[in-house]
Amino acid sequence: MNSAFQFSNLHAAIVDLDGTMVDTLGDFAVALNRTLEELELPAIAREAIEHRVGKGSEHLIRAVLAHVGGPSSLYPRAWEAYQRHYLAINGNYSSVYPGVEEGLGLLKARGLKLACLTNKPTAFALPLLKAKRLDGYFSVVFGGDAFERKKPDPLPLAKTCEALGASAARTLMIGDSSNDAAAARAAGCPVLLVTYGYNHGEPVRAVDADGFLDSLAGLAALS
Repeated sequence: MNSAFQFSNLHAAIVDLDGTMVDTLGDFAVALNRTLEELELPAIAREAIEHRVGKGSEHLIRAVLAHVGGPSSLYPRAWEAYQRHYLAINGNYSSVYPGVEEGLGLLKARGLKLACLTNKPTAFALPLLKAKRLDGYFSVVFGGDAFERKKPDPLPLAKTCEALGASAARTLMIGDSSNDAAAARAAGCPVLLVTYGYNHGEPVRAVDADGFLDSLAGLAALS
């Protein structure tokens, strides 16, 4: 851990969703492949999806269309179909990572206000958190459509800190990717990254962060 990181100085924490709290790759695979089938396009493998997750659904759909050779002009139809298919199966093919509830409970027990901040659309994020019984941990939930820009832009973090009533310097960002780390650095938040997430297929330990967690339960070891 970065020696400058002090858990006792924190007033709040912002936690990412996909790849940090919930393994949603199964949901992505089912919704995307049902969308591609509807558009009469080839299916996409799970590992190809994993490398494209994390920058919002709009980016994901455009990237998947390009990967399977679909014309960009299909994007409006693909977006409509994807929303329909994703909402129909949201949470059915995903699972909460081990240690997540323990870690969130620890943050709450230490008196921190918690927010979930994700690039996932709010209409997808809220039902998923409820389905996985994680919604009760958070004071606020912001999806990728909540602000004018998404992570890695610092704006969502700045706005979330404001909603939590905490300064950026005393608000911990917990995520799984370079998007989360870059946004945190630009906003002035300390940042911890989990080692089991997606991170666009790149080694997460190469990312500039204050520390790494193999499980959110590992927060118990921090002072």
